Amino acid sequence: MDGKYTIGVDAGGTKVAYCLFDQSGKPVDRLQHRTDTDADGVAFSDTVISVIERMLGKNGLSARDLNGIGIVMPSFLLFDRGYVCMTSAMTNICEFPMRDYIAQRINTKIVLDNDSNVAALAEHRYGAGRGARHMVYVSVSTGLGCGIVINGSVFRGSYGWAGECGHMLITPDEGLACGCRNRGCFMSYASGRYIVEHVKNRLARGDMSVLSQADVSGETIMAACHAGDAVAKDALRQFSHYLAVCVFNIYQLLNINLFVFGGGLTNCGEALFGAMREEFDRYNHVAQPVEFRFAQLGRDTGVIGAAELVKETDIV
Repeated sequence: MDGKYTIGVDAGGTKVAYCLFDQSGKPVDRLQHRTDTDADGVAFSDTVISVIERMLGKNGLSARDLNGIGIVMPSFLLFDRGYVCMTSAMTNICEFPMRDYIAQRINTKIVLDNDSNVAALAEHRYGAGRGARHMVYVSVSTGLGCGIVINGSVFRGSYGWAGECGHMLITPDEGLACGCRNRGCFMSYASGRYIVEHVKNRLARGDMSVLSQADVSGETIMAACHAGDAVAKDALRQFSHYLAVCVFNIYQLLNINLFVFGGGLTNCGEALFGAMREEFDRYNHVAQPVEFRFAQLGRDTGVIGAAELVKETDIV
């Protein structure tokens, strides 16, 4: 492709963000819409195609002007094929050849990757991981996942979903059911989606709280925690504990000493991550430094990584 523009698409459980970049990597235009969590692969892809076509038309461009489109999905996907196997946040998007479907309708290079892999790529190239040989990016948001950088390259494993730490099991067959079709994974304890469910379950049991079933969200839980509410404080304590255990297990497995934390829940700051660090240190008995950093690219992490993905990936 000899076009001068690249589009990054960052699909998450809450919103889908689009960014058009010029040849120098400068953002030219942005669009965003809420995620239809009930959409199947065809419906979701048709929406993406429609929005991209609208973005191109708005800027007087066509597919011929593109180097390619990078698409970020919160999915288990076969990276080499751009094939979505399963998506826990959008359970109807499964067993779907998304790359080929979109490429048949927009004649340009299409690359798909897991959201945490792409965020790891972006932060390693341009953010908190610059200059590091090895790095683990941990996304703490609606879901929980990580991307692994080894010797400067994203490690995807045999199929493409290395780093799905949120779906590692901590209480197998017990606890809340996750979109991964298991009970007791880390995501069901340490993610924005499921901290809400844990609090709602406490309220349904009659526990006293300033929160009500109608107003439970990540934001209201944090506000209640700061106000000293026992239910909210317990929920955050549980969250930080399971996140610490997850990170500690990754550290033991990979022996990578740099963790970069991104995602919407980094806004919780010390209330969550200070407690998580204390828990991590409580389990870590080897006196070698392990560095925790916050991601630097903010809301643009996904779309920047998606654009970088287009540059780094050859489609055969």
